[in-house]
This record gives sequence, C-alpha cells and structure tokens, in this order.
Amino acid sequence: MIMTTSSRIKRLAIAVVAVAGLAVVPTASVAQSPSDEIRALLEERDADIKRLLDSAGAEDERRSRLMNVVNGIIDFDAMGREALGTHWDGLTPTQRSEFVSVFSDIVRRQSVADLDVYRSTVRYDKIAVSGSTALVETVTTYREADTPVVYEMHVSDGSWMITDIVLDEVSTAEGYARSFQSLIRKRGFDTLMEKLREKRDAA
Repeated sequence: MIMTTSSRIKRLAIAVVAVAGLAVVPTASVAQSPSDEIRALLEERDADIKRLLDSAGAEDERRSRLMNVVNGIIDFDAMGREALGTHWDGLTPTQRSEFVSVFSDIVRRQSVADLDVYRSTVRYDKIAVSGSTALVETVTTYREADTPVVYEMHVSDGSWMITDIVLDEVSTAEGYARSFQSLIRKRGFDTLMEKLREKRDAA
C-alpha cells in the first residue's frame, strides 16, 4: 500500500483545508498583521466554500471547482520534497516534475471523494506567524466529532501556501514520507512511480 495514513486522515487532512478557508493571496496585499490577514482569509474562504456547496449546477462542475479551491493552496513541490527526503536530491528535474505531478493528481482526486466533509465547522484557536512561516491551530467538528488540525504554512512567491497538515498530532507529510521512502529503499524510485501511476489511473 502506497499511503500509510488512515482513510480518515486522508479524507479529512485535505478536505478540512477547504473548510478552514486558507487562501492563496499576496502577503503584502492588505495592511494587516499577518495573523489577522490569515484569519480574515480563513473566514472569507470558508463562506465561499459553503456557497459553492449549495450552488446550482452540475455535480461534476461543482466538484471540479471545489477541487481547485482546496488544492490551490497546497505547495505540492514542498510537500513532495518532504515526502521523498534525501531521495529527492538524487532525482533528475524530469523525475521530480513527474513525481510532483502524479502525487498532486492523487491528492486532488482524494480531496473531493466526500463532499459532505466540507460542511464541517472550524474553530480557529491560534495563528502564530514567524517571518515567512506560520502555524494555524484549529479544531474541526465533523459529524459531532472534534479533531485538532494544525496547518503548517510558508510564503512562496509572495503567497501563503500549506506545506503540511497535522491531525491529532499525525503529520500528513510524514505519513507520505514513511510510505514513499520505505518503498524506495526496498524497491527503488521507479517502483514507487509505477505504484503511484497505477493509483492515479485507477481513481
């Protein structure tokens, strides 16, 4: 099995990103403190997503739009580097590009597997900014169950992007890293890519 995170974590870890409302916008676009800016963006995007869920139109179109909203805030290059660890350094630019492309395709499709999860409610407990990085601590309530969720973010090309999502103290990026790196050590990078392509194409 390629991904060792549980089905619950894989479903929520990406889905609650949209509910939390993190948005990609230039960090210098408003005269607010970074933490206030992030909080305002969270609340605004949460409302946008709720409106999208209740909008008229074809299911496939809404799912596609939601997929773009959810994943537009994820830095897949950074998450991919973290997932492969030291193995990243030995890859060619072409290998890196294909890996990030296939990996992001899988995550994007998983993110809209259950649209109902996007009706979760979120409480923002703490937003801590340190230079070009930030930690956003939230509690997501889904089907009457509370789940602590922490978003790790950084500034990339002037925009806040997510690099990791931590649920119940379990890092999504570390989960991918354990699975991917173990397979590379045992069977090589080409086998990892073969398995990932199969998973993408089966979706």
